[in-house]
Formats: sequence, structure tokens, C-alpha cells
Amino acid sequence: MNPMISKLSLIIFASVLIIGTSISSLNAQCLIHGLDKSASPNSITKKEKKSGWNLLFDGKKIKEWRGYNMNAVPDCWEVEDGALKIMVEGGEENALGLISKKKYKSFALSLEFKLTNAANSGILYQVVEDEKYKYAYETGTEYQLIDEANWDGKLEDWQISGANYAMYPPIVKPYKSVGEWNHALLVVEGNSIKHYLNGKLVVEYEKYSDSWGKLRNSGKWNDYPDYGIVDEGFIVFQNHGTQVFFRSIKIKEL
Repeated sequence: MNPMISKLSLIIFASVLIIGTSISSLNAQCLIHGLDKSASPNSITKKEKKSGWNLLFDGKKIKEWRGYNMNAVPDCWEVEDGALKIMVEGGEENALGLISKKKYKSFALSLEFKLTNAANSGILYQVVEDEKYKYAYETGTEYQLIDEANWDGKLEDWQISGANYAMYPPIVKPYKSVGEWNHALLVVEGNSIKHYLNGKLVVEYEKYSDSWGKLRNSGKWNDYPDYGIVDEGFIVFQNHGTQVFFRSIKIKEL
């Protein structure tokens, strides 16, 4: 056999293998999206920069974020051991989430999060900032984060970590135990949206599809007519009154 043909066959086979395992392999996701698994927390490598990734938190100062409907960072957020930390406790949601300083439309967002006992939070995207909205979820879509194992009470399937909150439940549950770092990857390409958790595809949907419309026009969102109103918006880390940590926050515009 021609050595060149053999080499080409191996390359094609490897490419198919990577694509075929994209749902289940964090390594494959890193390869596909240009993430470097060797990067230390809160750092960005030359490889990642070349691929288009930008760092949104350096582990020291909160520069790329501020409070929702605020000009400054709320006092309930601090940096501890190289991670963003919510200091408020009590379990009640408040409006003091962190919002990105920039809007995004098509993008990939990669980060690590760590939950404490019975913690509840979320990563919201396509958020509108306006004083007429008290909460970011009134307009934005949520990548749910929650400690299901220690939660007091029954959770709906669309409330589990990785879910598109109050819309699409996760198809698998690969979240790690309290105190361990989880990896979240959110990919928004036009109307195609995917949630990954620890390398596994947990949610995939098409915005404005028939199924999206039915879910949008029922349940909780009946009370929030502007939910999903924009395709370009801010990213928000929700403050639900429980301690959650975020680090290695990177974004790549697509």
C-alpha cells in the first residue's frame, strides 16, 4: 500500500473517531474547540489565543464583570484562592449577579465551577440588561448549576445541573460531587445551542424550533414575556444566595 494513502487513511480515521466521541470525551471537545487541557487555572496558552480564546478572569481581580444593572461589582462577590466566589448565604435569589461587560451572539464559553452543599446557581446567556428587569432570567437562557444530591426537596428534570432551566432537561447527568471542580462548555452558533458538562453533551436544541416554541410558551415563561427575546446579549453568573465558585473563564467568538 502507498505510504501516503495509508497515512491519509489514518488521519481520516482519527478525525472520524474524534467527531464520533465528541459527545462523551472532554479531550475531543478540547481538540474541536481549540482548548488546551494543559493550561493551568485562570491562564490562557498560546495555542488557545491562536484559536481565538480570550480570558475573562485572571484569578486575581474582577475586571471583565460588574453587577447586573450596576456599574460596579457587588460586595457579595469576591476572589478567593483564584476563584470567583459568591459570599451571600441564605438560599434566596437576589439581583446581584455578575454580568459580562460585553454582549455576545455566537460564541463558545468554557469555565470550571465548584458547588457547595445544596448550592444553586446558573450561567445565563442572551441576557438583556435594563432597569425594567429585576432578574437576568427574565430575558436570558440559563445553563443550570445545582447540588441535586443535597437539595432539600424534589427537583424537576429541567432543574438538574446542565439543563436549559425550565426548558430542556439534561440527557445525562455527569456532574461531580460537592467540592469538586466541574467543567462547563456552552456553545452558541446562531440558533444551534449545546450545553456540555464534564465533556458530555447534556443539552442540545434549536432556538425558535417548534419544540422550543412550545416550551417557551408554557410553564414558568408565561409570566416572563421577554424570555428569549434577543440573540445577542450579556452573560450572567446568577447569585442565588448560596456559595458557588467559578474559575478559568474563557470565551471564543464564533
